[in-house]
Amino acid sequence: MIDIKLLEHLETFLTEDRIKRFHKVIDKRTKFYTVATEDVYQLHNTSAVMRSCDVFGIQEVNIVEETNSKQIDKEIAMGAQKWVDLNRYHSVKTCIKDLKTKGYQIVATTPHKEDCELYDFDVTKKSCFFFGRETEGLSEAVLKEADVFLKIPMSGFTESLNISVSAAIILQHVTTKLKKTNIDWQLTENEKLEKRLDWCKKTIKSYNEIIERYYEAKNH
Repeated sequence: MIDIKLLEHLETFLTEDRIKRFHKVIDKRTKFYTVATEDVYQLHNTSAVMRSCDVFGIQEVNIVEETNSKQIDKEIAMGAQKWVDLNRYHSVKTCIKDLKTKGYQIVATTPHKEDCELYDFDVTKKSCFFFGRETEGLSEAVLKEADVFLKIPMSGFTESLNISVSAAIILQHVTTKLKKTNIDWQLTENEKLEKRLDWCKKTIKSYNEIIERYYEAKNH
């Protein structure tokens, strides 16, 4: 359970504008959709995907690092790593199993499968959008487990987009349509409180000292 008194105490160290911003952003956050990247070579691509997730309200990002293990590029992510939750996996099979346990359908984003174009995608199903490596695309392991193959309609000679561009296009489309439905897509009240506490921790420079003083005062 979240210590509401602690949260309220921490928020006294934030400006009114920052508190209002937290509330506004949290109200538009969702875990109904999530994103997974699979062994992306270029560091800036994963970071840019994280940035798109933050922009479009996706709270969780899943990174599979079966062969490539990299640190998030803070400059490209532009602080997004503070605001979204990052789940890291060393195996795509473990990642998919975990996502399916959480009730997500696996959506493979690929221009090479004739299944579903973006504008026909059913936004009412809890989904994880998988994005693959820059040249090879998604692995056979993902394609085999995929529930849906999703493609962005294209009219030019180029067959594919950079993954960060693809992620932005897809997330903008599906989140916009989702918010027009009657689906309960927002975070739960407890999840909102957890995020407010987490964001306080990541925002307040003297967080540890404040926490220590708070519990000292509480225990006396």
